[in-house]
Amino acid sequence: MQQAGGGSETEVTWEDQQNINKFGRLNNRFHELEDEIKIAKEANENIEDASNELILTDEEVVRFQIGEVFAHVPKDEVESRIEKMQEETTKRLEKLENEKESILAQMAELKKILYGKFKDSINLEED
Repeated sequence: MQQAGGGSETEVTWEDQQNINKFGRLNNRFHELEDEIKIAKEANENIEDASNELILTDEEVVRFQIGEVFAHVPKDEVESRIEKMQEETTKRLEKLENEKESILAQMAELKKILYGKFKDSINLEED
């Protein structure tokens, strides 16, 4: 289609619209993942700090937070719980990072397709 101003306009097909929508959903999920990764990293750091503090203590029974209460728990049990928590948060962080990489790859592929067809008529970059 030719516009009166002399510029060209490419027709948007149903498939193009699906690709644009998919890109938007992936972009939203990407931002959600960035927030989740930040929270997981902070949790991992907090667990690491707790582990370091536990190493420094001389007490055999320490206060450990379970839900909203603190309970007196033997140091050995707290160490094993902290190790388990650290493994879980590390696995979760790896899973989130892998999902983020996958989403970035999908977004890059969609950018190629959409920029290939629409050139400067579409903006997929964030400002």
